[in-house]
Amino acid sequence: MLGVVVRSEPQGLLGVVVSRMLPRCFGYRSIQSVRERNKYLSYVSLLLSTQDNTFHQKNEKTFTCSIKDTMKALYCQQNSAGEEIAFVFQERENLPVTRDNDVKIQVKACALSWTDIKLLSELKMKKEFLPVGREIAGVVLEVGSKVSFFQPDDEVVGILPLDSEESGLCEVALVHEHYLVHKPEKVPWVEAAGTIRDGLRAYTALHYLSHVSPGKTVLVMDGASPFGTIAIQLAQHRGAKVISTAYSLEDKQYLERLRPPVGTRQPLIARVIDVSNGKIDVAESCLEETGGLGVDIVLDAGVRLYSKEDESTLKPQLLPHKHDIITLLSVGGHWVTTEKNLQLDPPDSHCLFLKGATVSFLNDEVWNLSNVQQGKYLCILEDVMEKLSNSIFRPQLDEPVPLYEAKVSMEIVQKNQARKRQVIQF
Repeated sequence: MLGVVVRSEPQGLLGVVVSRMLPRCFGYRSIQSVRERNKYLSYVSLLLSTQDNTFHQKNEKTFTCSIKDTMKALYCQQNSAGEEIAFVFQERENLPVTRDNDVKIQVKACALSWTDIKLLSELKMKKEFLPVGREIAGVVLEVGSKVSFFQPDDEVVGILPLDSEESGLCEVALVHEHYLVHKPEKVPWVEAAGTIRDGLRAYTALHYLSHVSPGKTVLVMDGASPFGTIAIQLAQHRGAKVISTAYSLEDKQYLERLRPPVGTRQPLIARVIDVSNGKIDVAESCLEETGGLGVDIVLDAGVRLYSKEDESTLKPQLLPHKHDIITLLSVGGHWVTTEKNLQLDPPDSHCLFLKGATVSFLNDEVWNLSNVQQGKYLCILEDVMEKLSNSIFRPQLDEPVPLYEAKVSMEIVQKNQARKRQVIQF
């Protein structure tokens, strides 16, 4: 028992709201599973946050509810530095006027991704309420007078920019046309929203930072993650030999089952290295697989900067040490890192120099920090959708989540506890 109990005979305002407005699936019984409890709490939170609701009592038994025609959107709130982040629903009575280059979208699906509060602060974009949900897919309702690429009823997908005032977790959103591309008709809404960012990151890492080509060897750390899965599929599609690490037996089995959509049915991955027990040497395994030549491209999922004794949690201990990655790199190799605080000592830099190797930082937000890159950016998004339509990309998605569970799901994402991409379906 989890301690959340619904009264058999609802009384009071909350009881009436629950009895009149919650789905029948809850009934009036004890809620015994975590998922049911979260659904219930999300429902109640969403309903009670509607400040414009008016309730009228008749004969102490009959109530009527009049709800103002408003939309709710999810936002991230942090009142002071060091305070825990909270996610709250806010009402939106009216959207701003559609500007010349704006596209008004009825959102059909929105993927959830981690909110980088520190990055927003560094870019002077932090505010009390930050919009949540940036990867969206939906139908065009209205376009501005200068919009040339879209018209009403078009199906579109895109990523809202960092400085967007719009929350993707809302029924309707306004987006500048330069952040959108057409969604292929046969691609489901959830897959479009759930793949667009991971596809962008994979293209950035493999094409623009490491120049993948046929015959190259690519090591993808944590290949069973949403990003890792897309990166593996893109690298193999480009003719590269792929090696991957797995953090659990389940991940290892998933990676070994990956196959191309057409043609040869050989596994996508040449070797899966199970690092879950902490006994496998990643560098040694990669050098063995490549005949001592090393790996041409490494996409990490974080690295250990210190010894295992200095790490406090399990996951960092599963990550490779920075020295291991430098060791397994080939001559002229490329290391693409997601570790924003990477520190290289003089011996590390000297080893990279001797190999003629490079280190690049994967930050897919750079595409929207300069208008110079806009054309390439849109081409990437279009190519991601094309590969999704042709089943070259098969994303690692969790079951679609309804809007009333978005708050709970976003908390899980923010704590990095979700192993599959979380997508809200409207």
